[in-house]
Amino acid sequence: MKIALITPARPATRSGNRNTAVRWAQLLRELGHDVDVQMKWNGTPADLMIALHARRSHDSIARFAAGNPARPLVLALTGTDLYRDIRFDADAKRSLALATRMIVLQEMGLAELAPVARRKSRVIYQSTRPARRVPPLKSCFEVCISGHLREEKDPFRLAAALRYLPQQSRIRVTHMGAAMSGEMATSARDWTKREPRYRWAGELPHWLALRRLARSRLMVISSRMEGGANVVTEALAAGVPVIASRIPGNIGMLGADYAGYYPLGDERALARLLWRAESDPEFYRKLKRHCAARRHLISRKREKQGIKQLLAELD
Repeated sequence: MKIALITPARPATRSGNRNTAVRWAQLLRELGHDVDVQMKWNGTPADLMIALHARRSHDSIARFAAGNPARPLVLALTGTDLYRDIRFDADAKRSLALATRMIVLQEMGLAELAPVARRKSRVIYQSTRPARRVPPLKSCFEVCISGHLREEKDPFRLAAALRYLPQQSRIRVTHMGAAMSGEMATSARDWTKREPRYRWAGELPHWLALRRLARSRLMVISSRMEGGANVVTEALAAGVPVIASRIPGNIGMLGADYAGYYPLGDERALARLLWRAESDPEFYRKLKRHCAARRHLISRKREKQGIKQLLAELD
């Protein structure tokens, strides 16, 4: 098939949406399809549209559906779709109605959908290539956080937690990600100046960010909403245990029985969890075993097979 794959993320960015679009394009090409990745549909005829983001891709979705009412349209739902936009935004709601099939990136995503939308939705976990483990730093207990600095990520919760660590803690934080506003950049620089355990590294090349992740003892994801975070996938592939805010998108990635959650926005609870992971070897091993047991969900073969099965349903 000739497939128009729509993502609102610009080609130069390292956003999750752009990473997903690039990877899916490659998988679809391996399955024999002709794929054109676009930010907005340019009107070129296509047998199928796959669009990421119900609200931001709505114009492309609506135009394709109007011009090709008999052709299938697949919508992949992001975190802001599932946990905000589809509840309030008319364009996002209309995109759901127009979609032939929908994709959610972790199992808890289905719970956010009405029964009629749930019936046409499929869970496809994102994959990432296995990362080579890098020896951790001996000088400290390094914890990383990776993601663009924006409100949805609650980006400075980890920095705020550091003051509650005991004095003997050896934790040091490396924060990787571009600031999405001047205000966010200023806050990151201020935290770096006043908190000696915290360093903002800014946006790094992807290969270098993966190396920093792979050498870390822990990764923290502090988000307020997530559809199925690429960074969690990368941590699982690298064998790095995760400390996560207790939100549906993280639970869908890591499982309901995971011991590494803290209440969203609670830096004191986050600090307690960090210290326990640092100071209690058995607890740390428990986190690591659990994350290793979830690694099968993020295999490239599994993701490719999920996409293949979904397309087969459209014939």
